[in-house]
Amino acid sequence: MAKASAFIHIPVPADDIWQRVGGFNSLPEWLPLIAKSESGEGGRVRHLTTQDGTQIIERLRSFDDQGRTYSYSIVQGPFPVTDYLAILKVVADGDQAARVEWSGTFTPEGISDAQAEAIFLEVYQSGLQALKGNF
Repeated sequence: MAKASAFIHIPVPADDIWQRVGGFNSLPEWLPLIAKSESGEGGRVRHLTTQDGTQIIERLRSFDDQGRTYSYSIVQGPFPVTDYLAILKVVADGDQAARVEWSGTFTPEGISDAQAEAIFLEVYQSGLQALKGNF
């Protein structure tokens, strides 16, 4: 099983960041790659459309509002992996800053672990940079 992870420090209170990223259907509000997100199954599934029209379906696996974290899996998408499970977490770093962590595990299909890890590392790093730019 391959894995990728990234984090960023943002000089903003953790609760403020969680308000932006904590909604499972909130990706278009902070991640430029995602043009649209439609909720399904009572908010447990999100149907994403990227800026180039690619469709991705993700399922919420766990959600902890107080702990400022959620996990999700990819049900359908363009990525050459299976068994994808990601975690997004906001951790307070004092009263006025936070560390945002985004990580995932997955099984590559037709590519090496390193190639799959590079794909998701790029998604996580660029996504976290975009998030920081929102503050």
